[in-house]
Amino acid sequence: MFTTRPEIAGSFGVAASTHWIATQVAMAVLERGGNAFDAATAAGFTLQVVEPHLNGPGGDLPAIIHCARTKTQHVICGHAGAPRAATIDVFRKLGIDQVPGTGLLPAVVPGSFDGWCLMLRDWGTWEFADVIAFAIGYARRGAYVLPNINAAIESVRAMFESAWPTSAAVFLLNGNVPPTGGLLTRPALAETWERLIREAVGSNREARIDAVRKAWYRGFVAEAIDRFFRDTDVLDVTGRRHRGLLTGDDLAGWTAHVEPPVSLNYRDHTVLKCGVWSQGPAFLQQLALLKGLGVAALNPLGAEFIHIVTESAKLAFADREAYYGDPNYADVPLTQLLSEEYNNDRRRLIGPLASNELRPGSLPGYQALIDHLPSPDVAVTAGIGEPTVAGAGEPTVARLGAVRGDTCHLDVIDRFGNMVSATPSGGWLQSSPVIPELGFCLGTRGQMFSLTPDHPNSLAPGKRPRTTLSPSFALRDGNAWMAFGTPGGDQQDQWSLIFFLRMVDHRMTIQQAIDAPSFHSEHWPSSFWPRTASPGKLVIEGRYGADVRNELKRKGHTVEQGGDWSEGRLSAARIEPDGQMYAGANPRGMQGYAAGR
Repeated sequence: MFTTRPEIAGSFGVAASTHWIATQVAMAVLERGGNAFDAATAAGFTLQVVEPHLNGPGGDLPAIIHCARTKTQHVICGHAGAPRAATIDVFRKLGIDQVPGTGLLPAVVPGSFDGWCLMLRDWGTWEFADVIAFAIGYARRGAYVLPNINAAIESVRAMFESAWPTSAAVFLLNGNVPPTGGLLTRPALAETWERLIREAVGSNREARIDAVRKAWYRGFVAEAIDRFFRDTDVLDVTGRRHRGLLTGDDLAGWTAHVEPPVSLNYRDHTVLKCGVWSQGPAFLQQLALLKGLGVAALNPLGAEFIHIVTESAKLAFADREAYYGDPNYADVPLTQLLSEEYNNDRRRLIGPLASNELRPGSLPGYQALIDHLPSPDVAVTAGIGEPTVAGAGEPTVARLGAVRGDTCHLDVIDRFGNMVSATPSGGWLQSSPVIPELGFCLGTRGQMFSLTPDHPNSLAPGKRPRTTLSPSFALRDGNAWMAFGTPGGDQQDQWSLIFFLRMVDHRMTIQQAIDAPSFHSEHWPSSFWPRTASPGKLVIEGRYGADVRNELKRKGHTVEQGGDWSEGRLSAARIEPDGQMYAGANPRGMQGYAAGR
């Protein structure tokens, strides 16, 4: 099968990510004796500089790791909760019925930094100063300006100039959008990281990393965030200016943590995902449905495969909408949702024709509550199901000519067999204004909360919003096998699932499964402001033939054809029993690469 590039193979180590520089940074760390956790942390910080339109220091991080020494897998949750002052009543009194997609009101505690530091402290071997040095170098000397960075800044230039002057000072060069191919420097961000290095005082490596974490969440970083949120009125997508709710006390009261992954067996494999505070279990629910539908016998590029996978996704994501939320605040019936009995019943809903209904399952003792959709006058679109308001939404890789904000992904395997799958995001340059003393902005993950009382994902102080961020990990015959994932908001657990099925059921290589034409549904409400839905809408890449499009239309799908290379930004890395490692990355977007030796 044709591939755009070879599947990378090696026995020393491999890395893959959404940006070639981050991939090379990860390999540089491995070459200098670091392990996969050192390499992933260094690459993660680097992504904050080289892909500022996709993630930033004020964002969030979920990761799934495999420790070769203990042969165990863990979820690192760098995904934090809402401010203590954030309540549904507060938003109601402001005349807001949906958490805005930009500005300061949707900001939650920035969890990414502590997530990376926790990984480094407990599983890594390097000092903080060593892993952050790569990112500081690019912030000081400048990072290459991708076409999508140029386009993202251009899309919000007017807002920066008129309403967010601190962002204009960082991302506009003498009032101009940085040219593609030029260098964008971040001196204030470099100074923040350098000050953190100076704060790294302690008797051993772990204590020095903890000192850095303290400086961020209880020291000068938290103090600067607190001042900015208390003193600054910021224009957001409501068309009004609001101050944020986040305080220094909110940061001081939170730390990243480690928890076990949730899992499901599929053939000889076990897929691991983050918990119900993410959409990750929707991947598992799709697998549970597909177990009994014979997808291995179907043409992976054919209409019937697309139809069955899409109809399974509609059912799984309907349950996501009705039942998922932070399990510290909501009773989420995941055991029942993944049970064989439940999925045998749900599978009967998948017929030869497409459904246009949103059909969550019925579980005794639980109410299937779907958050309301906005009124049509709020759901302004540009013909592509995405908000036209500057900076709003999560910008999935360019589709149908649209350039929006998004996410990153990286995978690393080292010579010891340690593995990392991480999906950092948030804190995009277009999400909220730059805090001048720090050189970065905060994320807007709070826009994912529901303001409907009693919904599992309804807003509450300290609660984590249900996130779309969803790294993936798979075991084969009980052994660690593959780390994989993609940016893409609600599409993450569609594109990743399709990739996984093509590898497991159709024996494709990583690069073949990535390069094959893909698709996604927009049937259910988006997780991002303004939470629009397009019932029955199915987007397929242009490389599918007219016969596939026509058959899908005959089955009742509302088919929209995208570009030839428009679906997903997957990367993956796997290790086989003989010790050989393989990796691949996405040609879509022209910036993801894999490397290894």
